Amino acid sequence: MTSVLSSLLDDVLRRNAGEPEFHQAAREVFGSLEPVIAAHPRYAEASVLERLTEPERQLIFRVPWTDDSGRVRVNRGFRVEFNSALGPYKGGLRFHPSVTLGTVKFLGFEQIFKNALTGLPIGGGKGGSDFDPKGKSDAEVMRFCQSFMTELYRHLGEHTDVPAGDIGVGGREIGYLFGQYKRITNRYESGVLTGKGIGWGGSLVRTEATGYGAVFFAQRMLATRGRDFDGARVLVSGSGNVAIYAIEKVHQLGGTVVACSDSSGVVYDADGIDLDLLRQIKEVERGRLSAYAERRPGADYRAGADIWALSAETRVDVAIPCATQNELDGRAASTLAAAGVAAVVEGANMPCTPEAVAVLTAAGVLFAPGKAANAGGVATSALEMQQNASRDAWTFEYAEQRLAEIMNSIHDSCAETAEEYGSPGDYVLGANVAGFVRVADAMLALGVI
Repeated sequence: MTSVLSSLLDDVLRRNAGEPEFHQAAREVFGSLEPVIAAHPRYAEASVLERLTEPERQLIFRVPWTDDSGRVRVNRGFRVEFNSALGPYKGGLRFHPSVTLGTVKFLGFEQIFKNALTGLPIGGGKGGSDFDPKGKSDAEVMRFCQSFMTELYRHLGEHTDVPAGDIGVGGREIGYLFGQYKRITNRYESGVLTGKGIGWGGSLVRTEATGYGAVFFAQRMLATRGRDFDGARVLVSGSGNVAIYAIEKVHQLGGTVVACSDSSGVVYDADGIDLDLLRQIKEVERGRLSAYAERRPGADYRAGADIWALSAETRVDVAIPCATQNELDGRAASTLAAAGVAAVVEGANMPCTPEAVAVLTAAGVLFAPGKAANAGGVATSALEMQQNASRDAWTFEYAEQRLAEIMNSIHDSCAETAEEYGSPGDYVLGANVAGFVRVADAMLALGVI
């Protein structure tokens, strides 16, 4: 990294003290920008990086609500509207006890580049709360969502800021949030939230989009080495929405997902994960993976195990981490590389640590960063916005075709940019530079704002 970039990064870390997740995201992007800054000094002259790393707006607010026993509870809400050079802020809401301002800034910073890579007119933002919907009744979740939206609504709009779901925010939560927005504003502004129910403005394929998109990207990437998913054995971490639909698409393409995980452990199923059973346990019963092994003959449940360690005992061709950030570390990456894994594809937001990425790339493993590979969700959210704006509804087949086209385009843009800047096959550099250039050029065009 040049002294100029290093100095800028030091300033970012100083100005955002105590936010290690955001620091990680900033380091990852800055580490790729040396060739583009050298080739295009106008970006440095206009202080694009200084502006890009400072959110346009950061919102923190109190969220009081009443539980079923009548006790008043208080949580903290966040929305970081990071960059709107390309369009309205776009990014999910995460409800989880781990949510802090640093977490939201990390996710929002990633979202800028991810959204730019889609080629669609959307800026980057993120939000959420330290509220935990697990174990809460529907009535408690509704009261929390209504209180959350009562503050946030004033900052939203289909031309201003369009949230979606994320961890802890699914169709139930989006419904409650949209209902309160409609109630307060007296407007049926469908495009103000995405991830809505199909019957009231949602888009087909939105539920499947992030998992499907990661596999579409992986398929395109594997093809550069003459490979595909037909006959491939795959590990998918997580067992939530992204993981379930990544598993589904891998199976549709002829691969076999032999393991998945949750926060309690790992289930290994050599014959391939039974998707119907997994959905029943996770989406209907909201249970733990241990229940899968109890009902599936031959499945092996391992409490507290590391899913990536399975590559040392069974053939694995592709790994798709879909759980959470920093779940795959340097040791796990070494295990995967030693086992001959062909590709690691990030289905979650930055699930691989910097050490893991270094190990994988040094070993020649194809590596797809989340800002490119998991852009399918936000891409389909933007397609939902298009349908809302035109009062239209697309078929599943057409929406999936559009998703596949966008993911293939993202792949090709990353690959071509990496080649252009002298690092063929480096999808991290390709994604960071391609996303940065699109946003930076828009910022220059709009002036100093």
